[in-house]
Amino acid sequence: MNSRRVFLWSLTVALGGFLFGFDTAVISGAEQAIQKIWGLNDTMIGQMVAMALYGTVIGALVGGIPADHFGRKTTLFWIALLYFVSAVGSALAPEIYSLMIFRFIGGLGVGASSVVAPMYIAEIAPREKRGQLTALFQFNLVIGIMLAYLSNYLIGGGGEDSWRWMLGAEAFPAFAFVILIQFVPRSPRWLIVKKGLVDEARKVLEMINPNTVEEHLQAIHSNAEAKTAGFREFLSGRYNFPIVLAFLLAFFNQVSGINAVIYYAPRIFTDTGMGESSALLSSVGIGIVNIVFTMLGLAIIDKGGRRLLMFIGSAGYIVSLSLVSYVFFAGIESEGYFVPVLLFVFIASHAIGQGAVIWVFITEIFPNNVRSFGNSLGCGTHWVFAALIAGFFPLVAGRFGGGATFAFFAIMMVFQLLFVWKLMPETKGKSLEELEEILIKK
Repeated sequence: MNSRRVFLWSLTVALGGFLFGFDTAVISGAEQAIQKIWGLNDTMIGQMVAMALYGTVIGALVGGIPADHFGRKTTLFWIALLYFVSAVGSALAPEIYSLMIFRFIGGLGVGASSVVAPMYIAEIAPREKRGQLTALFQFNLVIGIMLAYLSNYLIGGGGEDSWRWMLGAEAFPAFAFVILIQFVPRSPRWLIVKKGLVDEARKVLEMINPNTVEEHLQAIHSNAEAKTAGFREFLSGRYNFPIVLAFLLAFFNQVSGINAVIYYAPRIFTDTGMGESSALLSSVGIGIVNIVFTMLGLAIIDKGGRRLLMFIGSAGYIVSLSLVSYVFFAGIESEGYFVPVLLFVFIASHAIGQGAVIWVFITEIFPNNVRSFGNSLGCGTHWVFAALIAGFFPLVAGRFGGGATFAFFAIMMVFQLLFVWKLMPETKGKSLEELEEILIKK
């Protein structure tokens, strides 16, 4: 197998994850300055932050459509352009409404990339490396988050327009993505199942591993007769089990409170008594912890399995969120570094659990012919709840306090633990076609 070539293709496509993470986190360093400059109330600043998330919902729900019709590679090219336009437009926005429009455009790119990039990687990756290679999307995502926090910290002292440089910095990696995506091949599974282009698919499979070309062609051909499956077929009842799995995994991902922490980390740290500079620097700490434990998750995911990581992450969520809630209820959030340390534990739990697993698992559990619909459903669910939580977090936390807010997140993670224990299957070590035989109702 040409491991180096497959890795480079996967890493290139995973740049969509880098831009996803950067776009998600960069607003955290700018939102307080934007609120001050334009005199926005808590509701309005929440909606400005959530505007990108509203875009992600639409991008996730419709991202599978062009991925099916035009291909994964072509769709990723247009996603890269959306990121670039959003970054430049946000940096130059003359008032709040145009800023919200350009943030919405970036959100379309985030939502669509969360569907298409993991899908592409899963379709070119060998079964024994699929978890690690698909999780490169998540690894790039957390690198993007960390670099967004770092650039926010470095730019933060640059005056009242420093927020523009924060948002505009994304244009550079976005432009690189536009160029690099043109050098990856089209997905062999898409070429066969959706277009019947066997010769081109054979060439791609030969580049991946010339010794397994016929085996993979036969496996892909075995379900190619279902290539015309549409949305009605997706909802026919055959795919109910993976639909439930994708919905619940994505739902629990967001009711952990992860995006509330990512989007509002400096605000949360400021509420504990930190100065603005210290709050931004502590946010960099979140990014570093995120990277370290995501790497640990990548090292384990194909050996220990998806369920093991979810068990570890769920336990860490419950402990850290419960203690954060207690600290706020006890009124000792400004004493020492209780909240920052506990949020580092929370981020570590997310990175090794949900963060490492979600994009891999959702991509794996749907067959080739409906994978775009399944990914859109799972990612759409993820972003609907992300938008709701990020949009209303300042209002809810302001009204009910940090104690009640984080207690809610902790309770939800108890339910996630039950979901993993009772319902979630293990998918490691199986081909996509084998998983279809196991999970789909005949």
